[in-house]
Amino acid sequence: MRIVGGKHKGRPLDAPKGRDTRPTSDRAREAMFNVLAHLPDAPGLHGAHVIDVFAGTGALGLEALSRGAAFATFVENHRAAQKTIQANIQTLDEGAQTQLLPIKAQTLPPAQTPVDYAFLDAPYEKNLTVPALETLIGQDWLKPAAIVMVEIAAEEDFVAPDQLTVIKDKTYGAAKVLFLRNCSDTL
Repeated sequence: MRIVGGKHKGRPLDAPKGRDTRPTSDRAREAMFNVLAHLPDAPGLHGAHVIDVFAGTGALGLEALSRGAAFATFVENHRAAQKTIQANIQTLDEGAQTQLLPIKAQTLPPAQTPVDYAFLDAPYEKNLTVPALETLIGQDWLKPAAIVMVEIAAEEDFVAPDQLTVIKDKTYGAAKVLFLRNCSDTL
């Protein structure tokens, strides 16, 4: 695994051993960020605040930082993955621009700074994505018009919470990635 774009392009990332973490492939991550870069009315990554939920290796949040995001919050409750995220943050010297919340997604506290982008890559077929999205919405983590990128199994059912609208979807092998916009007009 490596960072595929931006100031850290080509830098390696660690992944936890075993099957508890399923990192998004470099090729799929590059394709996802290309879609994000070309979405109409997207806030752009430069200076953005992002949250990487079910962070695993932290690759999505770290990729965003490499491409110009100002700050990334990582949410991960698995201890081996937390250690990997911390190691990857240290490898890229991004400690001042990050925070790691070692909690379950459904226990997120209220946001201090709402985000421009949210990345969710929950374990497949466990019905964790929608409750996590509802928590992000309920705890005011999403700015109005924030972009949410959700990765699910290609055949997995998904119904977005009312506040989010699917604006694009792409399939990458066994994964489907949905790009959603927060339609809330209040903070």
